[in-house]
This record gives sequence, C-alpha cells and structure tokens, in this order.
Amino acid sequence: MSNGTMNQLTPAPDAWNFAPDEALLGLSALSVRSVLGSIKAGMDPSDDRPVIPLGHGDPSAFPCFRTAPEAVEAVSAALHSGEHNSYPTGVGLEPARRSIARHLSLDLPYELSPDDVYLTSGCSQAIEIVCSVLAGRPGAHNILLPRPGYLFYEARAAFNGMEARYFDLLPDRDWEADLDAVEALADGNTVAMVLVNPGNPCGNVYSYDHLAKVAETARKLGIFVIADEVYAHLTFGKKRFVPMGVFGSVAPVLTLGSISKRWVVPGWRLGWIVTNDPNGVFRRTKLVESIKSYLDISCDPATFVQGAIPELLENTKQEFFDKTVDILRQTADICWEKLKGISGITCPSKPEGSMFVMVKLDLSCLQDIKDDMDFCCKLAKEESVVVLPGCAVGYKNWVRITFAIGPSSLEDGLARLKSFCSRHSETNK
Repeated sequence: MSNGTMNQLTPAPDAWNFAPDEALLGLSALSVRSVLGSIKAGMDPSDDRPVIPLGHGDPSAFPCFRTAPEAVEAVSAALHSGEHNSYPTGVGLEPARRSIARHLSLDLPYELSPDDVYLTSGCSQAIEIVCSVLAGRPGAHNILLPRPGYLFYEARAAFNGMEARYFDLLPDRDWEADLDAVEALADGNTVAMVLVNPGNPCGNVYSYDHLAKVAETARKLGIFVIADEVYAHLTFGKKRFVPMGVFGSVAPVLTLGSISKRWVVPGWRLGWIVTNDPNGVFRRTKLVESIKSYLDISCDPATFVQGAIPELLENTKQEFFDKTVDILRQTADICWEKLKGISGITCPSKPEGSMFVMVKLDLSCLQDIKDDMDFCCKLAKEESVVVLPGCAVGYKNWVRITFAIGPSSLEDGLARLKSFCSRHSETNK
C-alpha cells in the first residue's frame, strides 16, 4: 500500500469515533488511591528516610501483621488439590458460601444459608454490585451515605446515575449517625443508607442501641441498610462488635464483608454480599434476582481462594485474631497519646475499632498551610510521611491517620508529624 493510500484511509486525529466519558474521568478524584498517588508524587526523592505509610489501611507489609499460617496452608492445599482450576459458578463455590454462612451465623439470632451469600472480588466489588443493582433506572433512586465516609460509594453511585446524599456522623457523640438528618434527607426515591461498622475513617464502633435505632429508622423510611462490616471484630475498646444483621427482621440488611482486613490479606480479593432478611423482602422485590444477574456478567474471585475458604474459616486459631487486635490496641494507644502533644491538630475521640482515626486541623495555628490537601502534600515532601486528607473522605480540613503499621514505624511517623506541625506552628513565627 502506498503512503498516499494510507493517508487517504487514516482519519484525522479528531475524526475517531471514541469520546471519553467526562463524568468517568472525574471519578478518580473520589479514589483514595488517586489522592494518595498525587500526594506521593511530590515527595522529596533525596530524603533517605523510610516512607511512613499512614494514609492507607494495608498493614500486610509489616511482619507483625503477617496473616495466619492456617490461611496460607488453606490456599496452598486448594492449589495443590488440582480441584480449583476451573471457572466457578457466578454466585461462588457452594462450600465457600456455606462456610461463610455458618461463620457469620455465629453472631446472629437466626441461621444464614449458602443462598444468602454471594462471593465477590473483595469488598470493593461488593460495593460496585450493590450500587449497580440498587440504582435501578438512571435517576430513579438516591442513596444516603455517611460523612465522613468512604467515597468509593459515591463514585459507584454516580457511575450508575444514582444521587448520593450525605448524613453527618457526629464527632461529639463518638461518630454516631445523625438519624434526624437521615429522616430529613430521605424521600420516596431513597433506596438505602450505608453504615460502616467498625468505622472507616473514624475508628468508631457502634453500640447495640444505636444500631437498633438505625434499623427502626430504616424501617420507618422503607429503605434498606447496607452494612459495610469489612472491619468486623477488629475492636479493642469497650464496645464489642455487633453485626447489623442482628436487626435484619426489623429492616432488610445487605452485609458487605471480606477476609481482607481480619486476615490481613487484601490482595487475595475475596469478599461477599450477604442478605440478612428473615422476612424475604429482598426476594419479593427481586433484589436477589438482580444480584445474581449482575454476577452472571461480572468477574469472579479466584477459584483457588474460594476453595480455601472453608479451611481458612474453620482452622484459623483464635490466637491469631487476638494477636492482631492486641497490636491494634497498642498502636491505637500510641496514636492517641502522641497526637495529644501535637500543635495544630485535635483528635476528638480515641479509636475503638478498625485501623483509623480522624484528626481535625486548626489552620489558624498552622502557617503556610492552605487546607488539608496542602497539609498532606507538604508533610509528605518535608517528612516522607503520608496521611490521607479529609477531602478524600468528605471532611475538609481533617486528616485520616492509620495506626495499622509496625509500632516503631508508627512512633517514627508521629514524631515526624509533630516536627512538621511545630515547624509550621504560629507560635514559632
């Protein structure tokens, strides 16, 4: 073919048929990964100190948070068996679903069945699926989300044409949900409200009584509850973990969970959606049918990880969980005590669960700091410490700090944070 012919067949650059979805391109601003990537991009490459990662909730890189040997053995056995190399069913392997149902039923007043469990590629895909099936027709529904909260819910809602409306969590009441605001926000198009327990990003744990009020509010409004319980049982304060599914007979509950946090294996990508619905509301409204249909056109978690789930759940020793919680209790204590002595920031309550705490910035005490994003970028550049700006969880001029790292690294990071705040403090000018 001559060059002349090629030039005739090749369209001009602006003649190709593809045009990007501008809304999709904008959703990366709601991604923790994207925000942290922007902060890390400005770090000083000449700083030879180790980077202290206080911005994300993945402690798996630290030896003290290594997963249970029984979990590793379960995956190894599943691989060596040669029985888990095929495509799984859309909803997930039955032995895995049965095992998860039995495991979660230990905390409930009723028994779950395997048919109540749908396996997903981590909790992120569970959020994607739930937001997709609840959206219905474009513009038909809205969803109520907590603020501060995990903005992945907003991103998935927006992608599916569903409006996100925010109710506040109240810092002076241990981050309880403002249920009066929930009632004021809801209308005839509201389909569900989201509650994260134990809390990301606040480190709170909800009491039985508060969860009961949430269920009664949802029942009154005729909406579902999406209970994000990916940090289930990672509690180390006075309040014990109570699953929202306990109140499934009051209001239908979609429970989202995974092995990522409790077993410290986020890269294994095994999560679930569970229908806590003794009254059968989800079946009558065809929500169950919608979830199954979505799974038929979606990707699956790795089959060998599904195959390992029964042994992983049944054989992991309590000592492993106790050790993880003890380390989190220790690092939460370190974080709480060290933060008290840092100028320009305030921590409203001691974390009791999950891996995070929210800290309020006092910009009047911090010179040359415009807002929370500026604070995090300058901290990363000057001290090689990465924390998450509150804007990434819907709470401007706050920051989220994770304490789920090795204790010595945490103390180092908090010491650098203190030096940074002191250097930028009004009193030093």
